[in-house]
Formats: sequence, C-alpha cells, structure tokens
Amino acid sequence: MKNFLLQKGKRLLFLLSLLGLVSVGCSPKKVDNTTSDKLIDVKAGHLVALDMAPLFVGVESGCFVKNGINVETVAFTNPGDNNAALAGGSIDFSTNPFTLPFFAANSGVPIKTISAAGGWGVMQVIAKDYVGASSISDLKGFVKSNPDKKLKIATLRGDTLELILVDAFEDESISEDNFEFVYFDDLLAMVESFRVGAVDILSHIKPYTTQFIVSGDANLLTDNFTVWSPKTPNTVVSVLENTLTSKPEIVTSYIKGMQCAASIINDEPEKAISLLKQGNYYRVEDDVLLEAFTSQPSPITFTPDLNSIQTVVDKMVDLNYIKNDVPTSKIFDIDIVSELEK
Repeated sequence: MKNFLLQKGKRLLFLLSLLGLVSVGCSPKKVDNTTSDKLIDVKAGHLVALDMAPLFVGVESGCFVKNGINVETVAFTNPGDNNAALAGGSIDFSTNPFTLPFFAANSGVPIKTISAAGGWGVMQVIAKDYVGASSISDLKGFVKSNPDKKLKIATLRGDTLELILVDAFEDESISEDNFEFVYFDDLLAMVESFRVGAVDILSHIKPYTTQFIVSGDANLLTDNFTVWSPKTPNTVVSVLENTLTSKPEIVTSYIKGMQCAASIINDEPEKAISLLKQGNYYRVEDDVLLEAFTSQPSPITFTPDLNSIQTVVDKMVDLNYIKNDVPTSKIFDIDIVSELEK
C-alpha cells in the first residue's frame, strides 16, 4: 500500500509537470464575462459513467447555454489525468471519483468540490453468473466451497471502486486475502476484461455493469447506495479554488445547467437517451441505458452526504493513500448547490 502511495504521488507530480502533453493538448479558454449576452466558454473534464449524464445531457439539450455558458467536454480514460488537467488549468471543471480531490489537495492543489455529479447507486459490484452469488455475503459460500480458488476482482486502486470493496468485505467479515485483486488504470479496459472472462468480479459503474446484468451474464452483489449511504456519490464536480471565489456566477450557471439536464433524465429518460445518442457517449444499447436510468434508487440530485464521504476518506487514511490533514469540510464547498436545491 505504501509503495503504491509513493508511486501515486510521483505519478501525479509527473502529470502536473507535463500537463500540456497528457491532457487536452490545447491551452485553456479564458472566461470572458464582459457582456451579459455573450456565452462564457468553459471546459469540463470527465470520464464516462452514468452519473456524468447530467453533464452530457446538459450539453446536448442546451441546458448550459440557457444558463449562459458554453461547455466543451474533454474526455479522459484515467482519473489521475483528469485531476492533473484541472490542477494545471487546462480545464475549468472536473468530474471525477470523490477520492481524487483529496489526492490533489494532498499534493498542494487548491481544489474545491462543489457538488455531486448527479446520480445515486451508480457504483456496482457484479459477479459472473457462474459464481452463483447475488450478494457479498454469498461470496462466503463460494470461498468455503472452493478453498483453492481465488476469484479475480477487477478494480481501480486508490479509487472509490476499490474502497467500496474494502468496506463491503469488512461489513460481511470477508478477508480480502480470499480474492485476487487485479488493478487497472483504464475504466474501459476493466469492462473488457470482465466481458472476456479474465476476471470474475467487477467493481465498476453503470451503465457498463448494467449491460452484464441485463444480458444475464452477471449478478449484482452490492452498490454504493447500500454500502455507504443513499447520497454518497460516485463522482463529484470540482474546480480550482480561484474559480469558486472569483467567478461564483459561473459555478452557479454550471450547477443550474446540470439541474436542468437532471430534470430531463428524471422525467423523460427516453428523451435523455435520444439526446445522448448525438454524442455517442456510452456506446451501450438503448434498453441498457434506460434500465440504468430507471433503476436508480432515487431521482438525480446534487447535494452529497459529506458525513459518509468522510468515513470513506478515513479509510483512505488508514490505507496510507492520503495524509490525515485534509478533512472533507476543507475540500467540499457545497453552499451554492445546497442553496439551489432548497
């Protein structure tokens, strides 16, 4: 664990020093708010998960434009690259797993997390059908019946996708030593590994987990809604502190744009799917995406459960992933979203 932390820190510093080469490949656009009728250009970095749908639908529906901003999306396959792009100013907003802002803060980046990205119960742990498990506790039976076989688990080290496994196993008194953890740095490579049977269990995100459940190839074991709390996010939206303090109106417009998009997803999921096709964001069948949206345990909102997040961060400290000097209250500033959601 400690060796990994050292490697993670070196990797982040390397990414920061070479930022212009590893992220978007072009200089950031400066915000110009000199005229009230001119759209403000901003760049938003993202991965590809179901809770990023408000960002995508917001772009395709014109929700952001209605709120005075023109959002250009910048895709990343690795959360660390996404983090580094925000740190260097190549993007204005970053949607990333909620653990990543803490890594950034521990490296001295003045980061503020302003809201959840939009979606609950998005993180899921699934197992191949042949495992014969439909819950984490069911894995106990497999381990007992197969003492010489270690199921392989695909996950992302130091990420929410690993931490949900750690907590889920602790809750059921299951030793991690009974499994072989296979660590990836590419989210889509994890999906492919599970698809071809190279791993038996996948800790990942909707709609990619959804497609395996819908097809009958896998069973749902648990999700972050169950392991942590109903309003513990998968990903969050972060900005540099200077953006929040000097341009709060842009942050407000961004959140309003996501709220507008969330209304479409919550009330008209078929329309949302039609809009998402314009950008080919998820590359899954319509029925899979519809199931992913409609099976969410509660409608999309954006105010996260900070107490639950803190418990996960405490686990990161226990694992020596971060230092115990950046509490959630110093990373998150959710005053704007909390006011908008009153």
